[in-house]
Amino acid sequence: MSPALWLAGGALAGREKAKFTDAVAIIVVGIIVGAIFDAFVLGFFELLFSMLPLGALGFWLFSYLIRLIIWLALVKHYFDCGWLKALAISILAIILFAIIAVVLAFLGLALIALI
Repeated sequence: MSPALWLAGGALAGREKAKFTDAVAIIVVGIIVGAIFDAFVLGFFELLFSMLPLGALGFWLFSYLIRLIIWLALVKHYFDCGWLKALAISILAIILFAIIAVVLAFLGLALIALI
């Protein structure tokens, strides 16, 4: 995911702001913060949301919204851009990642083939 994020950041934020090490840092810090968020914060909010009418659905929607904000904040911080540009970079990175995965799958280099 880091190369796709780096390419998207370079295209939208500029090559001087989007460095490959920043893209790697976004992925690493995002995974670590997400794990901490899951371990500590979600345990409390799951109990809180179980008392509300939406129950588990509301809990998962809240969880995904917070995770999206965390990832966008990381992209915003490391690539030194605004919130909308961070969203555009993230969407473009997902599209690039999907294209790269499809091309590699057609070439026979899918991850499942390595197992």
